[in-house]
Amino acid sequence: MRNGRPVAWLLFGVAIVVGLVLTYPYLSLDLADSRLDVRGGPHYAVLVAHIFTAAVALVLGPLQFVPRIRARRRVHRALGRVYLLAGVLPSAVAGIPVALWSGRPVTQVGLTTAAVLWLVTGVLAFRAARRRDFATHRAWMMRNYALTFLAVTSRVLVPLLLLAQIPFGGAEPGAIAERAPAMIPVGQTLGWILNLLVVEWLLRRRPRRPRHTAGRSPRPADAPAPPR
Repeated sequence: MRNGRPVAWLLFGVAIVVGLVLTYPYLSLDLADSRLDVRGGPHYAVLVAHIFTAAVALVLGPLQFVPRIRARRRVHRALGRVYLLAGVLPSAVAGIPVALWSGRPVTQVGLTTAAVLWLVTGVLAFRAARRRDFATHRAWMMRNYALTFLAVTSRVLVPLLLLAQIPFGGAEPGAIAERAPAMIPVGQTLGWILNLLVVEWLLRRRPRRPRHTAGRSPRPADAPAPPR
């Protein structure tokens, strides 16, 4: 995500596919089509708001890391504001009651924590951009999108967690299906933790640029030392 356009475009393609999968059951706005158990109209409305705004953030996020788009500052700035104000902010705010209404302690703690971190990293990214500290801004945006990408990672981890249980007595399809609801909160929590760990690793392995004294050009390592 740091230097390669292919990675950003790959994330963009994955985000579009997952975004369509996420939003499709809710396009009819029919409570009966909800994939999650809801308690009524208000609960369903908050859930729909969370899902559609999360899809906005999921799709727009990778475009923030495309070099050609970043070079066009007005476009980059406009996309960033839509990403934060129409995606991250409303989805995180709506995600907190959705998590609390789930009734599952792991979901309540894991997704509420993720939503708060989503908001905090978004604010820190915005403040860094306002200070024109673009290196810090980019680092916080990478962390922020790592939390956004939870929508993808969790859907990969849950099947893997279920398959990992096969050697321990869950080989029958019926047994795996019964364990799926219990694995979803675990996959959701592990998803954002894993994403953040990957981003921190990417940030820390970034090569450090040597510091040079102002007004002097760096001397190559194999160049002879100047006469004294």
